[in-house]
Amino acid sequence: MRKSLPHAGRPWSELEPDMDAMTRNDIDWRRGRSPMYVFYTTDSVYDVATKAFFKYFTENGLGNAKAFLGVGQMEREILEMGLSLFHAPEAAVGTMTTGGTESLLLAIKTCRDWTRAHRPGVKRPNIVAPMSVHPAFDKAADLMDLEVRRTPLRPDCSADPAAIDRAIDDQTMMIVGSAPCFPHGIVDPIAELGAIGVARGLWLHVDACVGGYLAPFARKLGYPVPEFDFAVPGVWSMSADLHKFGHCPKPASTVFYRTPELHAFQKFDHAEWSGGRMITQTYVGTRPGGAIAAAWAVMHHLGEAGYLEISRRILEMSRAYVDGINAVPGLQVVGQPHLSIVSYASTDPAVPIAAVADRLRSSGWLIGMTREPPAIVTMLSLLHEPVREEYLGDLRQAVEALRRGTTAPAAQAQASYS
Repeated sequence: MRKSLPHAGRPWSELEPDMDAMTRNDIDWRRGRSPMYVFYTTDSVYDVATKAFFKYFTENGLGNAKAFLGVGQMEREILEMGLSLFHAPEAAVGTMTTGGTESLLLAIKTCRDWTRAHRPGVKRPNIVAPMSVHPAFDKAADLMDLEVRRTPLRPDCSADPAAIDRAIDDQTMMIVGSAPCFPHGIVDPIAELGAIGVARGLWLHVDACVGGYLAPFARKLGYPVPEFDFAVPGVWSMSADLHKFGHCPKPASTVFYRTPELHAFQKFDHAEWSGGRMITQTYVGTRPGGAIAAAWAVMHHLGEAGYLEISRRILEMSRAYVDGINAVPGLQVVGQPHLSIVSYASTDPAVPIAAVADRLRSSGWLIGMTREPPAIVTMLSLLHEPVREEYLGDLRQAVEALRRGTTAPAAQAQASYS
């Protein structure tokens, strides 16, 4: 029977227990059981973020230029800090968005409209990207009637610049690299892609939605993370999520452009209706002012020193996971992950990776999987720090049980992302 609005209201003391009951079967993310979705950092960051979010709970990011000037100032400062982190030229500009998908949609829309204005011979634009690039590019292509050409990867699961170069034609409007790619945690060779972009006069977008606010600190800590940002001459735009390793509450992402002239094509400007002229820089209209305020507060609360310390812990923990997984006979980490996404596959036919995944699921872990190659993938955050030995212990037991031929649960694990 369809739910209808209750006749009379109820107090919070009655509502809260009902809400708690609805979540009793949720994954126990607080104990590191989820491979993604949540990026809880520390209690102090959570406290600052919560207070800032609810202090500006009512404000609307749509009105930050007219009504909510404080939120507008916070947003400008967030973008300036991001541009500084990403070695952007002084004239570079950006926009705060609701997430990685919106950031990518905006970058692609902006590139499409720039292409229409500057390359009139492009009638059916295409995007050339490695096989590992995020499906948000295909979502954008579906919305805008574009073509995405996915190219094979190198053996180390990074983008193959030669394959990308071969796939380009006179209808190509954009090439793409990831920092890192979601399935394997590998930072693509952005410098090589940038050289292609410069030689061909093509727009290169760097999807740093996962690693954008971790990679700069990893490089400062001495980790061998390749150049990935505006320091590479051919990079025209890039995206980076604050609500991942920027440690900010959802929804918060950023998209940046090398010049204001490029950014100008992002704008939506419409006056042909009964109301007044409407100009927005994002796909959404109303935006939660709390998310902007919380991001500003978290970035100032942590500062460079705080981000470096959290990054150090995440990267040391990630390397410990990699070493622990590689020490399990029959398992091998895919490639050499640069940051905190770790993907691992089976090298033993007696240990099918899907069966390993099923056993881990039966032990209470939510499992992410990739299709090519078949592997288990997790995006490590500080939530996974205290449960590392527990996870590796369950992983070893799963592999040993499969080798003994112990009956496994019915196969349920599939490569999916939703």
